[in-house]
Amino acid sequence: MTPNNSDWNQSRFDSSEQSPARDRILENQAGVSRREFLGMTAASLLVAGGLSDAAKPDSKNGIPHRTLGRTGEKVSLIGLGGYHLGKQSDPDESIRIIRAGIDEGINFLDNCWDYNNGESEIRMGRALRDGYRQKAFLMTKIDGRNKTAAAAQINESLRRLQTDRVDLLQFHEVIRDSDPDRIFAKGGALEAVLEAKKAGKIRFIGFTGHKSPDIHLKMLSTAALHGFRFDAVQMPLNVMDAHFNSFEKKVLPVLTKDGAGVLGMKPMGDPFILESKTVTAVECLHYAMNLPTSVVITGCDSLPVLRQALHAARTFQPMDSSHIAALLAKTAKAAKAGQFELYKTSHHFDGTVANPQWLG
Repeated sequence: MTPNNSDWNQSRFDSSEQSPARDRILENQAGVSRREFLGMTAASLLVAGGLSDAAKPDSKNGIPHRTLGRTGEKVSLIGLGGYHLGKQSDPDESIRIIRAGIDEGINFLDNCWDYNNGESEIRMGRALRDGYRQKAFLMTKIDGRNKTAAAAQINESLRRLQTDRVDLLQFHEVIRDSDPDRIFAKGGALEAVLEAKKAGKIRFIGFTGHKSPDIHLKMLSTAALHGFRFDAVQMPLNVMDAHFNSFEKKVLPVLTKDGAGVLGMKPMGDPFILESKTVTAVECLHYAMNLPTSVVITGCDSLPVLRQALHAARTFQPMDSSHIAALLAKTAKAAKAGQFELYKTSHHFDGTVANPQWLG
């Protein structure tokens, strides 16, 4: 049975709250012959080594910054995930996390019109007062699939975020085979987004999804048929995705060839990969950073978790083939059936399934 909105939000809250693994080092429990992963390792190294000189990171306060695809924008290697910022019982704690992240060198901020019934955007809007907006690359997402719903959600997001423009707007949860056709149809959501861009409310356009790399590829091909190119694309990129229905294998090469900005999300499976007890949080973050990601978006629902993400970014070094093979070997058995990637194999993360009215 599809959960209602409150059940869906609560299930996401509970899964994180019940996972102390997020803040501690986990023991490695899986071992598989590295020989089995030479092909995957070679592919990962090829992708990671494909970073051009222009895409290699510079640094702000020790946090690497990379180029967001063909936009030319410099964005922090770590991005603050918006969903988790709306979970604190004390809204002021969310503001402290956002401002501390920006002060430490993070500039990429993730959000969505539907996160925590708008509370995530409201809190981020408050945090971006007092000059912080000028220091941030601000992204949010909309669920609307038709022009009317999309336009209303764009304007509501701008109001909550207390800004007249977002740097990147993305179509959220492209998880159905029908989503690309609806978005690009006459009277579809793209029309509202293009009008908003013309009006100066949006700088760049992208889309997100977590269900299937084939749906991502359909979104890209549908855009091409309409003469449109996305500036950025967001998807799960992690040590288990590499083994099962993989965005890394199917979609990432297409994006890098096209020059789109790559936004990696769910580096720890939010946080189910950690619950597999195969890898540590920092290993998860470093694996995603080793790919040609412009940004690795991670949920930081406390200052200690933020510090962990900052530490991972500051200590990141490109991985060699043996390091990649070791991580893939440790996660292979657990990853086989998608048990720890519930965003692919269940409706656990599908907000628009629980709330189809958001689509319009």
